[in-house]
Amino acid sequence: MTQSPDIKAFMARLGHQFSNAALLKEALTHASVSSQIQPNNERLEFLGDRVLGLVMAEALLGADDKAAEGVLAPRFNALVRKETCADVAREIELGKVLRLGRSEMLSGGRRKEALLADALEAVIAAVYLDAGFRAAHELVLRLWGGRIGSVKADARDPKTALQEWAQARGQTPPHYEITGREGPDHAPQFRICVRLDSGETATATAGSKRQAEQAAARDLLSRLKGSKS
Repeated sequence: MTQSPDIKAFMARLGHQFSNAALLKEALTHASVSSQIQPNNERLEFLGDRVLGLVMAEALLGADDKAAEGVLAPRFNALVRKETCADVAREIELGKVLRLGRSEMLSGGRRKEALLADALEAVIAAVYLDAGFRAAHELVLRLWGGRIGSVKADARDPKTALQEWAQARGQTPPHYEITGREGPDHAPQFRICVRLDSGETATATAGSKRQAEQAAARDLLSRLKGSKS
């Protein structure tokens, strides 16, 4: 199968040359362009999520042989969550080779966090099916690099940490509200306000609602901790 220069360059960035190029094509195909002839990457994403999880769990156990499950779990979640996978995908410029339908392309699909994260997991599965677990294991460790060793002991995402802070003080979960949306459809910017029962608020803006919520929660947590006597 003839491979385009873009795909060859991507495989070089990935560090894996596929024996079965059809697996990579499937991993890079979003549901918006799928058909009965060309499957999309959803099934591979399902498998890749499990492969990534196994590799990461093993790596964390090896990195800290004394850490309890209660410490390992938030570290694990920090390393496999969508934001981290999307960051890794951006580093290898996965968005450049995603196969998207017209609607997704026009709405900025190549930059969407969820699409990038899912496609990366699909690529991990494709490597696993193409060359086995060892190849997938080496790929994940190489792409995640120093993230594994540097993940914080308390690696809870800000939204989870803020919710636990509120509940520990008898409050209901934080309330998030979209207070603004700017920019074109393909590159929107969402402004989110988070509010606690006790009246504290924080606002943040980001390219996705999830990112803006996390940023607002992080800002509010920082201020709450800073005001703690």
